[in-house]
This record gives sequence, C-alpha cells and structure tokens, in this order.
Amino acid sequence: MDDLDLIRDRAEAVGLAPAEQLAPARERLPAAARGERRRRPGRWFWAAGASAGLAAAITAVVALTPADQVGIGGGVAHADPVKVLTEAASTALKEPVQPPRPDQFLSVRTEYPAHRTREIRRSVDGTRDGLVRDIKLPGCRNGKAPMYGTNDPREEGTLEDCRPSPAYRTDLPTTADAMLAYLTSRPGSQRDNANAMGKDVYSLAAEQVLTPASYAALFAAAKVPGLQALDHVTDGAGRPGVGITWPVPAGSSPKAKPLVLVFDANTHQFLGTDDSAVTVKTFVGEVGRRP
Repeated sequence: MDDLDLIRDRAEAVGLAPAEQLAPARERLPAAARGERRRRPGRWFWAAGASAGLAAAITAVVALTPADQVGIGGGVAHADPVKVLTEAASTALKEPVQPPRPDQFLSVRTEYPAHRTREIRRSVDGTRDGLVRDIKLPGCRNGKAPMYGTNDPREEGTLEDCRPSPAYRTDLPTTADAMLAYLTSRPGSQRDNANAMGKDVYSLAAEQVLTPASYAALFAAAKVPGLQALDHVTDGAGRPGVGITWPVPAGSSPKAKPLVLVFDANTHQFLGTDDSAVTVKTFVGEVGRRP
C-alpha cells in the first residue's frame, strides 16, 4: 500500500468534518508537507516518517464530527466494525501453526477488574482431567467421564456418558459462511441474537485454540447486523484497544449489557472483553503446572 492508499483508506474510514473544523487543519497541512520533504537533485522524496506525519495532518482535515453531535453516542469508532473484524481475521490467519501434543493442557489466565483472575487447564484432546480454579474438569475416556464437584460423596467420581471436549479444535469450519452456519446451529443459538453469537465467539477465542484458518473464519463470520465499533476502550486488564459491541436482543431487561469484544487497535489481535482480559494462553505438560 502506498501513501495515497493509506490516506484514501483513512479518509474513507473517518468521513468528512464540517467546514468550521477544517480551517485550522488546512493551515497546518502545508506546513507539515514543507517540513517533511527534503530536496534531492532532480526529484522530491518523502523523508522517513513523512507519510505518517502527512497522514496525521490529513486525518485532522477529514476527522469526524464528535460522536455526540451526530446522534450516535460518545466513543463510537470511526472504523467500520466489519473492517475491524476483517483485520482481526487477517491477523489470525498469519498466526504461526504450532499444534500441541494430545497429552498436553491448554492453560488460560483471564484477568478481571479489581484484581480478580480465572485460571483454567483444559485437556488438548479432551480425554484427561483438567482444572478450573480448584475444581476438576472431567476428561472423557472411552465414552465415560467421572463426575466432580457434585457436593454429594455418593456421586463424586461416578461415571456418566460423554463425548470428548478438546481444547484444541481442528474440527471447525475454515470459511466464513460455514463458520456462520456452525455458530447459528449451536444449542441455544439464534440467528437474530447477535449477543448470543458474540458470547460463542468469545468462548471459542478465549478458552479454546483453533487452527489459524478457523480463527480467521470465526472473526470473518461475525459480520452480523447491529454491531458497532468503539474507540478508546480497554479490556479487563486496562489494555487499550478497539471494541466491537454485540447488542442485546429487543425486549431484553434494561439491565442487560451488550457484549464488547476488544481487539488491539494496531495489530487487531483478540484481547478479551471490556471487563475481562486473556493475559496468558499457552500449552503445558501437566494439569497443575503453571506456564
């Protein structure tokens, strides 16, 4: 992408400001251009960092009217939510492929406000007992799984029918359309309930590991009506990013809150939500081992 493409994309993303906001920026633009060009015999060239400086000046010219003046609420991002999710899909597709061993465990640490944390160890192939806090997560072996945390000594450890629930998912779709069909076919899901779909996306992105192609499909499939992008949000650990809101369905309780997934504003990597942050996600060899 050259400088003009960079500027054009930025302009399309943020739109035009009203005339009264343009004058100060117009005055700065020529100065920015003059200060960031150097002379070579027979030609002009941009000094290092000049395109960023000029793009910033032009961004000031095309900056949106403040959100609260156009009736969409404070903090609404200039970016299109579809574009943010597309960039997240592109980032996911570039992640290195390092398949874990079947006998390993996925270790995830999630942080919340007020210094609260959640740690979970999940079996890579779903056949070994995992751990969440101090409660065992039963593995499924030969179609049977032990019952844990029943608060009834007579039932503790007894076997029940099961299917393995692996932490490493190689069975998920790798195209956006197929992933959308998968998300809407899950038990309790509804095609017109964006919030429910957002929770499924979070669950898959936070405490499971997908192949890069499936991660990309997961974010690319999330182009559903009603999503909004939010600037200047932070995840549960205070890391800044861009948020994507998943609205609650019509008729929900007034106390119901939209789910907000947070992505790094520059790399578009998934961070968590506005009240949670995935800070550790790795594989370990033992269920009780800390990464």
